[in-house]
Amino acid sequence: MRSLFNTLLSYFLTPGGLLLMGAMDASVVFFLPLGIDFVLIILTARKPELFWLYPLLATAGSVIGAGVTFWIGRKVGERGLTRLVRPSTLKRVEQRVSHRGAISVAALGVIPPPFPFTAFVLTSGACRLNPWTFLSTLAGVRLVRFMAESVLAARYGRGLLAFMQSTTFTAIVIGLAALAIIGTIVSAVAVVRSVKREKRAARATAA
Repeated sequence: MRSLFNTLLSYFLTPGGLLLMGAMDASVVFFLPLGIDFVLIILTARKPELFWLYPLLATAGSVIGAGVTFWIGRKVGERGLTRLVRPSTLKRVEQRVSHRGAISVAALGVIPPPFPFTAFVLTSGACRLNPWTFLSTLAGVRLVRFMAESVLAARYGRGLLAFMQSTTFTAIVIGLAALAIIGTIVSAVAVVRSVKREKRAARATAA
């Protein structure tokens, strides 16, 4: 088990893995709070001379993932959001999005989890906010967030690298991986069930 998690971790602790993690972090079903930040900080601690590169990759991945999520929101529309977002969360998000422009909503991307940013991206797409304004603003605020983390990691990374050799770190990684797997499965099942309920309701209405 430990070797499996180490293999997965070693894959994500690469520039390509960071880009992929950024895209997954902004997707509808993937669930790992602070996962992108975790990978970014470790990579920078290992190679502090590349502190400028990793935030760019993380930001690019985030924008790609958010762009896909925004497009999904636009395709399903406001009615379809109930299949992807919990009703309690959706009501709160819709109220905020309806009173803010694309720039204001995208700027919320600087806030780390547990802030439900994916729900805001979906709702922004469904409400047809300007995609270019939204995504360019998101890129700016995410770059600021990731650059700040990278600079700190480059400065204080030696202590982190020493901590990575401990059994405590291994236990944390295993716990995070288990959380990601469980959370992703739960999210995916919830989406599938919601879609099925929507289809049954549509057939009942048509009948």
